[in-house]
Amino acid sequence: MAHAPAPAPDKPLVVLTQRTIWLIFGALMASMFLSSLDQTIVSTAMPTIVGELDGVAHQGWVVTAYILAVAIGMPLYGKFGDLYGRRWPFLVAIGLFTLASAGAGMADSMLTLVLWRAVQGLGGGGLMILSQSIIADIVPASERGKYMGPLGALFGISAVLGPLLGGWLTEGPGWRWAFWINIPVGFAAFAIAWFALRLPSHRSSRPVDWAGIVSMAVATTGIVLITSWESLAQGGYDWTDGRLLGLVALTVGAVGAFVLAENRAAEPLIPLRLFKNRTFTITTLIGLVLGMGLFSAMAMLPTFLQMSTGAGVTESGWLMLPMMVGVMLTSIVSGFAVAKSGRYKAYPVAGLAVVAAGMVWLTTLSGDTSMWVFGAMIFTLGAGMGLVMQVVVLAVQNAVDPSELGTATSANNFFREVGASVGVALFTTIFTSRLTDNLGQVFAGVPGAAETGAEASLTPAMVAELPEPLHSGVIDAYADALAPSFWYLVPLVLVGFVLALFLPVIKLSDVAGMVARGEAIEDPARVAAREQAAADAAAEQEEAGDGAPSETVDAAVGREGGAPTDIVDR
Repeated sequence: MAHAPAPAPDKPLVVLTQRTIWLIFGALMASMFLSSLDQTIVSTAMPTIVGELDGVAHQGWVVTAYILAVAIGMPLYGKFGDLYGRRWPFLVAIGLFTLASAGAGMADSMLTLVLWRAVQGLGGGGLMILSQSIIADIVPASERGKYMGPLGALFGISAVLGPLLGGWLTEGPGWRWAFWINIPVGFAAFAIAWFALRLPSHRSSRPVDWAGIVSMAVATTGIVLITSWESLAQGGYDWTDGRLLGLVALTVGAVGAFVLAENRAAEPLIPLRLFKNRTFTITTLIGLVLGMGLFSAMAMLPTFLQMSTGAGVTESGWLMLPMMVGVMLTSIVSGFAVAKSGRYKAYPVAGLAVVAAGMVWLTTLSGDTSMWVFGAMIFTLGAGMGLVMQVVVLAVQNAVDPSELGTATSANNFFREVGASVGVALFTTIFTSRLTDNLGQVFAGVPGAAETGAEASLTPAMVAELPEPLHSGVIDAYADALAPSFWYLVPLVLVGFVLALFLPVIKLSDVAGMVARGEAIEDPARVAAREQAAADAAAEQEEAGDGAPSETVDAAVGREGGAPTDIVDR
């Protein structure tokens, strides 16, 4: 598929040999591992951290600050990478993450830790977005599945390794090493990226969209704060509270200001015209509902495991292993299958159907559900996730102009993060309110329970020591609060399934992003091999006496700034 090349750069063109691609891919894997491993290590060490820093009441902010910074940073890295090149933003992201790891490990108060976690989020968001964008720069969409599948599986590996490593560090050298372990890994990732990530940098005369950046940051912060209000205010969602009403008004105003700024900016942070692209709009909405549904489901499952089995934090992480196996398996298999066949629409459709089935199955969860059945439930959920997450990113990257790869990728991920934040907050509220009522009934007949607030201070160890029938009553209370809550998520996933049915199928490009922009040239040996393979296939088809094309072309649409792109019926 042809693209209009960008003007020839002043510097020598990068030759994308297979060796160069593997070197860059290695740098991306090292950096992604740095980012993804940190999240699971910290979650394991959290009880010890908040106890030592006297921050139990504010422990949610250690996670919230990171998620908020990731969400805000994503569009910035995507846009600046498109404007100035991705090498230096990527190195800055590694540097920020490593520096913040050192600072968080030396934190002597909860406020200091939260601030350093926010800086970590700014680095982590850049690592995630730029890794996906750089892959699109160096590998054609027709071959990208082979690389994006392992990147998705890397999250599964880190999710399994993180709890084990975090538990070992917390019980051994101390929780601060859960952060400090990132320092040598960060230095190694920085060194690999410095030498391997030879990507072009360039200047842009376009003005920075400061109005869009500020309004986006305020709006995103407001959305996260509103959805986290239950944990911020003692009275919960009291709509007579002037602070809550003021925050809602500020957030709505910031959203309006962002839309206005993006319509006026010469180089908008998130160009609203992208939403005229049907593939971008549908994949972004899929990411939004997927974030709301899946991340909500994953948020409370470890808590249920700890209460029902008496497992510690590390052990509960191991009990989530089937979900990670499902993610890894289908991410890799679907990635290679897409690269081989060039067809991708079936995977998000099937994946969302599988996720919906897994959600429905989880509504049958009870206190006496065996761990084998539970493992099968979450394996199903993970298998569905793996079929969707990387494929929708591939679809959106294939549907936009090569000059906007980073912007489109970051916008797609941005809305998924916002959806995850909103979904987790809402699901947690539903679960917590049901759980409070259930536990109140369990302890209603226990003398002095209401006065001491026993149900509010339960830990897995305490539950394991409760006599019958209180022990079974508490486990059933958690199951009865969690299982029906999944019914609220099923419609969200089904909305995503319906959206996936309308996903346009665009022929996968055989040109890497940097080649399309005139910043690199493809390895001549690879070009010759591909042309020979195409000639051989044409000859075989002619010998078979079938001169019809193998794919039915329904229509053609143009990428902005690029040549027409075939939409094919698959």
